[in-house]
Amino acid sequence: MTIDLEQRVFVAGHRGMVGSAIVRLLQAKGYQNIITATHAELDLCNQAAVNEFFINNQIDQVYLAAAKVGGIHANNTFPADFIYQNLMIEANIIHAAHQNDVQKLMFLGSSCIYPKFAQQPIKETELLTGILESTNEPYAIAKIAGIKLCESYNRQYGRDYRSVMPTNLYGPHDNFHAENSHVIPALLRRFHEAVKENTEEVVIWGSGKPMREFLHVDDMAAASVYVMELNDTVLKANTQPMLSHINVGTGVDCTIRELAETVARVTGFNGKLTFDATKPDGTPRKLMNISRLESLGWKASITLEEGLKDAYQWYLENIETVRA
Repeated sequence: MTIDLEQRVFVAGHRGMVGSAIVRLLQAKGYQNIITATHAELDLCNQAAVNEFFINNQIDQVYLAAAKVGGIHANNTFPADFIYQNLMIEANIIHAAHQNDVQKLMFLGSSCIYPKFAQQPIKETELLTGILESTNEPYAIAKIAGIKLCESYNRQYGRDYRSVMPTNLYGPHDNFHAENSHVIPALLRRFHEAVKENTEEVVIWGSGKPMREFLHVDDMAAASVYVMELNDTVLKANTQPMLSHINVGTGVDCTIRELAETVARVTGFNGKLTFDATKPDGTPRKLMNISRLESLGWKASITLEEGLKDAYQWYLENIETVRA
């Protein structure tokens, strides 16, 4: 299949962790017309503004990486913000894409769409088979709606709107906020500060027993572009009826305790690790079944320790900005 590098490709959320990685990869592959817009230039929650943007830019393809994201604390504290903003962003972009005859779109979701006690490793068919994890249910419902929007426009209008569901992501341009970040940036920041301040102990939320799978954002970008560029015939031959999304992960998980120990090595922390079991653990285990993606010919290539070193180096180089 020949890739048209002249197509006008809109990357929504290009300043975020995933969006920026997709832009870097598209540039490296030689795409000539990558279209982006900052929040000041385009409010994705404004339907009229989004539609006007599509009309003015004559877009051919969309990577929908824009989203309001955060960790357990942020999801618990701002549930209305998480469900409203994510629903508006995806609905506005997907509908505007259809109205302006954009045939190809890639929606980036999240593994939190799956039930809290889904069978492990989690297959795509586990979607909507049980209750969601309560701490991030509003965000998860918004992401499920995004999948169903893509699926519905495909069914009703013959669009080619694809969805990929990544496991837990980390890497350059992550959110290192002291309270609202995910587990890896939170730990990198906390361990770095402990080393700098010569602290003897680092306290970590939860029991340390839950198991998580982590994917470096550059691998996520590679998988997203790979799936987007797949020939439609190849993709359909590998697709179960009514299955419109693909899991993206490494197929390998570890406990939060093991993760913390690895982060300690990467940051040079030699003190004591203490786990605060009074804090919520979230889902006991969340490992993606990635057999479908592997059968399509793609595998992750960045190991966890390798990826953590890269993320920590980026944090060190941008520490004044990200700490703010």
